[in-house]
Amino acid sequence: MKYMFASDIHGSAYYCRKMLDAYRKEQADRLVLLGDLLYHGPRNDLPRDYAPKEVISMLNGIKEQIYAVRGNCEAEVDQMVLDFPVMADYCILSIEGKTFYATHGYIYNKDNLPPLQNGDILIHGHTHVLTAEQKENYILLNPGSVSIPKEGNPPTYGIYENGLFTIKTFDGENVREMRLP
Repeated sequence: MKYMFASDIHGSAYYCRKMLDAYRKEQADRLVLLGDLLYHGPRNDLPRDYAPKEVISMLNGIKEQIYAVRGNCEAEVDQMVLDFPVMADYCILSIEGKTFYATHGYIYNKDNLPPLQNGDILIHGHTHVLTAEQKENYILLNPGSVSIPKEGNPPTYGIYENGLFTIKTFDGENVREMRLP
């Protein structure tokens, strides 16, 4: 199976469209959303084409293909308008014999690790900074931000298939690749 990982849409209809176009182009089987879907948050400027109602409609249109976790900007009202679960702080994915601990990153991250076993993969958003690093006993991944990237990065998403994690731009450029052991 092919998985697409994306984070931090922050209510941008423009970048949500780009993300869903990439999802279709990639022909991924599942879209894993790592939080901060609808609200821009008080620390961020409004993203391009801020239109949470449009984002709701677009995401609800593929609700059966989405796994999602709660970001620090999600609230109970978001669950009332989204037709797929968004209030879990994490989800555990078993993909190709590997354990992915998927979370937003504001609770569990490299400075506050969840209960990982040797070789597990921690994947999160929140920082808006793309990452693919082998740590001492786990792998740290972050697909970057769909709409408000930081540290000079472009808007990005991640693809995992056949043991390879690739971070890509919406223009199809591979920004970073990591073969997962």
